[in-house]
Amino acid sequence: MKAIVLGAGVIGVTTAYELARDGHEVVVIDQREDVGLETSFANGGQLAANHAEPWAAPGTLFKALKWLGRKDAPLLYRLRLDPALWAWTLEFLANCSEPKFWKNVERILRVALYSRERYQVLHAELDFDYSLRQNGILNIYRDGHEFDLALEKARIMKELGCERLALDRKGCIDLEPALAHSTQLITGGTWSPNDESGDCLAFTQKLAAHTRSMGVTYQFKTKVLGLDSEGYKIKSAKTDKGDVTGDVFVLAMGCNSQMLAKTLGLKLHIYPAKGYSLSLPITNPDSNDAPTISLTDDRYKLVFSRQGDIFRVAGMAEFAGYNTDIDEQRAKLILDTTLKLFPKSGEADQATFWAGLRPATPDGVPLLGRGKHENLLLNTGHGTLGWTMAAGSARIIADLAKCSTPHIDMEGLGWERFA
Repeated sequence: MKAIVLGAGVIGVTTAYELARDGHEVVVIDQREDVGLETSFANGGQLAANHAEPWAAPGTLFKALKWLGRKDAPLLYRLRLDPALWAWTLEFLANCSEPKFWKNVERILRVALYSRERYQVLHAELDFDYSLRQNGILNIYRDGHEFDLALEKARIMKELGCERLALDRKGCIDLEPALAHSTQLITGGTWSPNDESGDCLAFTQKLAAHTRSMGVTYQFKTKVLGLDSEGYKIKSAKTDKGDVTGDVFVLAMGCNSQMLAKTLGLKLHIYPAKGYSLSLPITNPDSNDAPTISLTDDRYKLVFSRQGDIFRVAGMAEFAGYNTDIDEQRAKLILDTTLKLFPKSGEADQATFWAGLRPATPDGVPLLGRGKHENLLLNTGHGTLGWTMAAGSARIIADLAKCSTPHIDMEGLGWERFA
């Protein structure tokens, strides 16, 4: 069977690997000149199954109103006439209730924990370096109220299969000595020992190289213009370089997925959420000046990961359509927060910045499964958890491609939940 994968980010490349592993002929199409140059390029680098929570949560509306108009807000709305954004926002707010939050947590975790299992399979099958660190992820909190809420959430998450261990300030510093240099107060933290971190771009590039040895073909600098269908089957992908025919088509184009789906009359509830990152060369890689464990700062919605001799910091969310311009004020906020937390990690004048678009659904749950057409498979809408969910999502798609039943319950993961 010939499978056409639309999109060459971490989701598309991992899907190509699983399809080729099953013996299919695979063609991957992407508008960029290489793999992983969109959302996968400079993200936070966390494989964070234990932190698989949606943004739509109780209290989010209050926080969003408090942040409205502030350029230093972790969540920033650029007020504009954008019907798609306002429709998405109404659905987002509808998912902020306590019952819906926990329902969505369960759905996300179903994929994320399965993906963790699949990564163990990939680790066993593949042998390449992408700065993988298997020492967990530490969430830090700056006051007692934040910490108390985190402990209650950790208790509930444990019932859902997640391990988060409570640490006081001393415990956090013992786990990550670089925190001893912080100029900011840390009350405590929760440590998820089973989570991992690494370089998502390096993973994507090296996995793509491996798939080429398996026979996967890549067509770069090729823009997909639409999908031609006949009845309930896709016949071909229309591109600016001609039509590409296949037996099954996988939509893994991130934020561009919803525009392509429109050509089939399928509405995907995805909106781009811009995230920022900085890459900082570590001044003394052999010292405890920069962290060796990946961290998350819940107050500022930032994640920190060491990737070789580079210190990567990523986060924030900005709703401004498809704009990827870097706001200098927001970039400076990330840098200042980083150097207050880890003042000896690197020099400010060596920092480089990047911004990319995350494909966010209103409920935080990815869009997985069949589209309206029997040979269209959806693998998109993963938001900030693309790398975390990539291995599990890819295996699900490969199983569906060969008409096998996926290993997890697919309830609530498809586009139909918004219909």
